[in-house]
Amino acid sequence: MINGLLLFITGLTLFLFGMIKLSTDMQTLFSVRMRDYIRFSVRRPMYGLLLGIASTIVFQSSSATTLVTVGIVSAGLISFYHSLGIILGADIGTTLTAQLVVWKITAISPLFIFAGGVLYFAGKERWKVTGEVVLYFGLIFYGLSLIGDATAPLKENETFVRFFREAKNPLIGLGLGLIFTGIVHASAIPVSILIILGQQGLISIENALPIVLGANIGTTVTALMGSIVTNINGKKSALAHLLFKILGVALCLVLFPFLVMSVKHLSSSIAQQIAFGHFLLNLLIAAVFIFFLRPFSRLIEAIIPGTDHPIPMWPEFLDAKCLANPEEALSCVRKELGREVMLAQRMLSTSLALIAGFSGAKQRDTMYIEIIVDNVQSEITEYLWNISCSQLSPQLSKKLFAYSSTVYDIERVGDRSTNLVELAESKHKRRAVFSEPANSELKEIGDMATKNLDDVALLIENRDEERIRAVFERHLQIVLAVRMATEKHLVRFYQKMCRAEAGPIFVDMLVNLERISDHCLVIAENILNIED
Repeated sequence: MINGLLLFITGLTLFLFGMIKLSTDMQTLFSVRMRDYIRFSVRRPMYGLLLGIASTIVFQSSSATTLVTVGIVSAGLISFYHSLGIILGADIGTTLTAQLVVWKITAISPLFIFAGGVLYFAGKERWKVTGEVVLYFGLIFYGLSLIGDATAPLKENETFVRFFREAKNPLIGLGLGLIFTGIVHASAIPVSILIILGQQGLISIENALPIVLGANIGTTVTALMGSIVTNINGKKSALAHLLFKILGVALCLVLFPFLVMSVKHLSSSIAQQIAFGHFLLNLLIAAVFIFFLRPFSRLIEAIIPGTDHPIPMWPEFLDAKCLANPEEALSCVRKELGREVMLAQRMLSTSLALIAGFSGAKQRDTMYIEIIVDNVQSEITEYLWNISCSQLSPQLSKKLFAYSSTVYDIERVGDRSTNLVELAESKHKRRAVFSEPANSELKEIGDMATKNLDDVALLIENRDEERIRAVFERHLQIVLAVRMATEKHLVRFYQKMCRAEAGPIFVDMLVNLERISDHCLVIAENILNIED
């Protein structure tokens, strides 16, 4: 009994480890393409549904897809309404894992682990990431294989067999599935375990399906917990996910005899019946709600009033019609630069706040906003290239090259702000504490860098030589302040007044703030050389 329990726990641990690591790695790999996927998803709810299915197949976790979606909505990349299709698709995508267990991928899981290990240790950097993905995929199903080995002896246990094979109140199974999934944060685990029990003839479909229904409600716990630190729209997406599941499960309970009869008609194998039941539930939810997303979104907005307007991910002012007139086109670019610098201001403000008090939700928001800044920079650059194909006067040529430099510098301010966020995370994880003088110096330099960026934003709107001089003077003050703060830090370090682990983080933060001011200086110089 003890050996079986240890084997079961080991299998469960490997499954969770493999799923979490695979999901994290795949999110990292696909983050660079995120803007294109978002562009695709917001066209129509059906496209969002397809994105949700594809993302969950890649991440091997509907909880991960839903949590990322809640974060994207909270950051303002897409509206709450457009997130609903992705959430519905995520629930369908997660059924693939169960089907793979039915197909007994668990039997060849050691091959995936071996292949992943070979690729990882092959010595080539480009193969390591692929090797990790294959390895973690193998661990997921090897963990399930161990769970199968642990439960195999239960065939001889009459009490266990009687409990799982004799029909019980569906609400009991519903509660078991909900609680277990809420704890492990993955519906694929209980559903896969049920399929393994079905393959061994240890459970009836009448007892398995209620647990599957409960697991589908339990999977909403991850998004609900993540939404605690998000804004109103993030909370709406998490609540929508919960209501989708509750209403779908309620409908299945009403039609429970018909559902049981349907899966029995589709297959004689109990394991396949469980997988079909899992799939039909989520397909039913998607089929019912996909055509009523607009009224459903209004219902959620009535429950949680208030809204946060999404940040447009694509240019608002770059009108293709204006390309025929270079002067008008450059005016469009100037307006779009103003929007780009506004996003950079938001990133800098958030990054400085994270230094004082770290928040994972705000960190994610900043990372998502960086996607927008990168996208806007790419779009402006392409628009400027199109303008350059026209016949330009010397004055307009100056503007073109000044704006080409400015769009790059604003994007670099965003990158530096992202560096500050990463340093704030490092400070938080290492529990590094800055001394009072260090905090004071950091705040003073951060305030000056923020003021320079604010002035640059105003300069993009309206050229002002006095404000340009102010940026120049303040930049010199920042350079001197960084130099003095670094020297004072060394003194404090040798006097044992500050912790060793805090030193490199503090200096790196100062360097990034100085670089932000450098970019502001370049932008001010570009604007100075432009004649209105």
